[in-house]
Amino acid sequence: MNTTLRPQPVINNLSGENALFIVLGIQDQADTSEIIDFLANFSALVRSLTNRFPNGNFSASVGIGSKVWDLLFPSLNKPKELYEFQEIKGEKHTAVATAGDLFFHIRANQMAICFELASILHDQLKETTYPISETKGFRYFDGRAILGFVDGTENPEHEIAKEIAYVGQEDAEFLGGSYVFIQKYLHNMEMWKSLTTEQQEKVIGRKKYDDVELGDDVKPQNAHNVVSKAHDAEGNELKILRANMPFSNPTEGEYGTFFIGYSRSFNITKTMLENMFLGKENGHVDRILDFSTAVSGSLFFVPTFDFLEDLGE
Repeated sequence: MNTTLRPQPVINNLSGENALFIVLGIQDQADTSEIIDFLANFSALVRSLTNRFPNGNFSASVGIGSKVWDLLFPSLNKPKELYEFQEIKGEKHTAVATAGDLFFHIRANQMAICFELASILHDQLKETTYPISETKGFRYFDGRAILGFVDGTENPEHEIAKEIAYVGQEDAEFLGGSYVFIQKYLHNMEMWKSLTTEQQEKVIGRKKYDDVELGDDVKPQNAHNVVSKAHDAEGNELKILRANMPFSNPTEGEYGTFFIGYSRSFNITKTMLENMFLGKENGHVDRILDFSTAVSGSLFFVPTFDFLEDLGE
């Protein structure tokens, strides 16, 4: 990858103890020049907060949806795989499609830092956007999901992650950008807790305590870590970079996982979703979907800071 490029810090978004996930829509008849000016200055906002809180483990990125890309940049080309996500409807479960024009992934050790950027976003965009969703994520113990299992186990190391998360020469105009797909899952914890630990492990495909993968002789074919994988024509596994975080409102009985998948090609993520919701070649649908319901689903493109800053010119 061209080292002179400045990709947005999607890989760094794996750190930090707290997160805010904000999805905005663009108002009808909005002054698009104000939105473009904001995007052009976004890297300066991130740099300012990074300097203010050097030990805050702060990072933030912004993704742009397909429809608003056409609205903001009618004279520019578009990333090859950026389009409005269409729902994937299986016989039993559905990966729903929901609206979203701008997506902000904000993460830091302190929620106060996340709120600082969120308040700036609101002040600068309140006249041109409207809120669709805001979710507060947190690190749960040693990186576990609310379901009790370690999440993101198979994420690659930092240098390899660059090759997985960032667009390469296959779409050279958008080199260093990243496709980000988000889903909000709600878990039926009463049903989940009714399972024994051994039964839960067979749903996930890993041991609960030490995160060791189950052997092929005991792992069901509909286990999550079997069905949710994608492979190329030669059988090689294709990976994405996951930045999932749990969220919860216990008094309201809400427990969930905010799924975020960064990739150089959305087709990889889409294949994983099709495997989960429609079934792989052998027809196995992801068993975890019996306990986890997708209530949102949106695709965005995260361009480089260079692309965003050029908008100001």
